[in-house]
Amino acid sequence: MTSFTRLHKETTGLILVDVQGKLAEQMPEFDGLIQALTQLIKGAQLLGLPIIAMEQLPNKLGPTRPELLHLLTDAPLSKSTFSGMATPTIEQAIESAQRNQWLVAGIEAHVCVYQTVMDLLEERYQVHLVTDAIRSRHPDNRRLAVDKMLTMGADVTSVEMALFELQQQAVGDEFKQLIQLIK
Repeated sequence: MTSFTRLHKETTGLILVDVQGKLAEQMPEFDGLIQALTQLIKGAQLLGLPIIAMEQLPNKLGPTRPELLHLLTDAPLSKSTFSGMATPTIEQAIESAQRNQWLVAGIEAHVCVYQTVMDLLEERYQVHLVTDAIRSRHPDNRRLAVDKMLTMGADVTSVEMALFELQQQAVGDEFKQLIQLIK
């Protein structure tokens, strides 16, 4: 089991898993998912976190949703494995970021999110599941995946909870921008 500490800007990054094509549109509360992910990405950028986005077979499933793609400064990394950690370019990007805590969001909870989280935990990273930004087509699969990832040692958070935990104080320009983002 991984030992958890408070999230810190200097030790935390964001992993965005496979929010792409028509598959994303099949997620329950699609608009809410996109809103949560938009806030999460913008908040991560505001706080200076590295963001690693990945895409599952983009030539077949389509690219990252345009609502999110235009927010990203780095192109999503392509994979054919369910776990991002099983793709060398993604594993290397995660290692190169030199962060030991990862916020994880995306789809589908019970396949690519789950397998990526399993491998992150096996490599002794701290994983914080951003539960309002994780979906599966079927709610039972999402619930099962989150429960299993918790049992394995992941922790849970929400977009707002994570961003304010990273911010730590209610002062300064960053805080003012964060408040505007969350509204």
